Amino acid sequence: MPDDASPPAPRLDEVEIRLTHQERTIEELSRTVAEQWARIDGLTRQVAALSERLREMAERPASAAPEPPPPHY
Repeated sequence: MPDDASPPAPRLDEVEIRLTHQERTIEELSRTVAEQWARIDGLTRQVAALSERLREMAERPASAAPEPPPPHY
């Protein structure tokens, strides 16, 4: 840590450099979070669509024509 007696200009430069790095890191993290939310949103819609298809399949009447046995029977 710099000595309190050091000139303020170099200390100020150091703070500005750190701030710049932090801002860049925050922007990168923000982009990453936004991309992940978009991916999560797409996957959530996909799961909902698959759940709906599964529900529809489960609601079909059991009296529907059964599949014929495989040819080797």
